[in-house]
Amino acid sequence: MVSAAATDRIPAAPVPGVPLVRRTAEVWVAGTGMVLSTLFLGSFALVMNRLDEDGFSTTLYPEMQRIGLDLTAGAAAGDPYEAARTLAAWFGLTLMAVLLLGITGIFVARRRPGRSTAGAFFAVTGLVCLVGSQLVLYPVAFLFFVSAGMFALRRPDLPPDVGSTR
Repeated sequence: MVSAAATDRIPAAPVPGVPLVRRTAEVWVAGTGMVLSTLFLGSFALVMNRLDEDGFSTTLYPEMQRIGLDLTAGAAAGDPYEAARTLAAWFGLTLMAVLLLGITGIFVARRRPGRSTAGAFFAVTGLVCLVGSQLVLYPVAFLFFVSAGMFALRRPDLPPDVGSTR
């Protein structure tokens, strides 16, 4: 049985001059946005990649028409299946960009919590989610903007407003 040395069990002392701040709330909000964008963008891309044209015409397209989505409005050829496949490809590309930027933001937030670089990553992730989903996922993009705003508002160099100052 190997026992850990006493120095291994003692937490490291904070480095002088470097503020100790945790960015757990920001990371959780951004993680929630990443999960929801995976759920919405990824599921549409997955369903469209699995359907053939006959299956699309009999199952998904009538439901899309029923809820008011007109895929032939912007298509030049007027083929709703090709328009839906193009939209699915766009959503898949957007999902990959959102996940890459979000993971990079989380990595930076955990590695350097005192800097606001991660907030910039989350703001760009929100813009990519908003533009890439063609303004459909604005509630999900809002989560990324909230996380970026929390990085801007919670400054590690300022003392907390509550608690004792002794």
